[in-house]
Amino acid sequence: MFHLCSFTHDLPQYRTKRPLLNYHKLRHFRCLASAHIQDERQSVNYQPSQWSYDFVQSLNNDIVDELYRDRVKKVEEDVMSMINNENADLLETLELIDDVQRLGLGYRFEKDITRVLENFASGCYNERVEKSLHATALSFRLLRQHGFEVSQDVFNSFKEKNGNFKECVGKDVKGMLSLYEASYLAFEGENLLDEAKAFTSMHLKDLKRDVTKSIEEQIIHALELPYHHRMQRLEARWYIEAYSKKEDANRALLELAKLDFNIVQSVHQRELQDMSRWWKSMGLANKLSFARDRLMECFFWAVGMVYEPQFSHLRKGLTKVTALITTIDDVYDVYGTLDELVLFTDAVERWDINAIKTLPDEMKLCFLALYNTVNEMVFDTLKENGENILPYLTKANCHKASAWGLREIPRPLTMAVHYFSTLQ
Repeated sequence: MFHLCSFTHDLPQYRTKRPLLNYHKLRHFRCLASAHIQDERQSVNYQPSQWSYDFVQSLNNDIVDELYRDRVKKVEEDVMSMINNENADLLETLELIDDVQRLGLGYRFEKDITRVLENFASGCYNERVEKSLHATALSFRLLRQHGFEVSQDVFNSFKEKNGNFKECVGKDVKGMLSLYEASYLAFEGENLLDEAKAFTSMHLKDLKRDVTKSIEEQIIHALELPYHHRMQRLEARWYIEAYSKKEDANRALLELAKLDFNIVQSVHQRELQDMSRWWKSMGLANKLSFARDRLMECFFWAVGMVYEPQFSHLRKGLTKVTALITTIDDVYDVYGTLDELVLFTDAVERWDINAIKTLPDEMKLCFLALYNTVNEMVFDTLKENGENILPYLTKANCHKASAWGLREIPRPLTMAVHYFSTLQ
């Protein structure tokens, strides 16, 4: 745009009834204004994506399901029988359920796990569970993870009359690890669990020097980040390795975990390929040089929220929304001027395609990508489920535009994230 300004003084001088001088001044002013807007635009040197389109499309995952299907069915039946074995020791069953979940297999046995926990919750803690810190903490965590009501008072038996934890508790490594993990499922105001978190954190740091290598790795892993805060898919990958080192590891369960991990990974790879083709067709990464190209990170975030293979539509919807959020965030933070962002915000909140006529081409492209993607999601959901979700995606509160307000992502996008993250 800058080179156009140098030609304003070379325009021919025609004789007219009205002085042409004012016209030249106006053209020159407009050109200077355009140059000034370009000066206002920031430049950010974002690193390009490390995941090229060709690499993602080259991932070979078609044969996995065919290779593993029959074997998975057989091993899955074996594990199901173990979970439903009414003659098995209760603690062993609880530990099996915990292993199943941490290995990423929980979605395969949801009904079986729920049935066992319902039976356990409907009765009383048996004597072995009540006397074992590990059993009490493990059962407490499993019940809370599955939405059962269980009181923190189950840990009172491990405290002295003065309110401190018994000295023997600090020497029970397995029990301390279980109590540490259970403490992260505390509700606000549950002081006993807050005390348990502080107590176990302190003692586990001291204990890790006097235990086996395997136990030390588990302690370090837990102290780095508790299970409740971890991304389940990455935890499954780590736990498969950790579980395989156990001398008493259930070989059928370990085999199923490895087969399942490869199968689910192949599902995610196919979804990523679909998303990569969608993102390339959008053209935003090539056209909007100021914006981040972070499709892989957006997809990985969606996998972190929900990894189960049956939620493919959910992951794709979340990936599209977050990829657009990232781009629009850069429109607000890097590219747009204040006046342009006022118009852009108004267009998004009104969901009006006619409101973008005066915006730069880059912002028009961004709005149309958002507009078409969200409307496509609405169409697919209406067609498949008979639900019109457009009012939920476009609902917005009317706020006066301000410099602070423009820093926020337009409301329809946040509504879309909320919708897709709660869709089950």
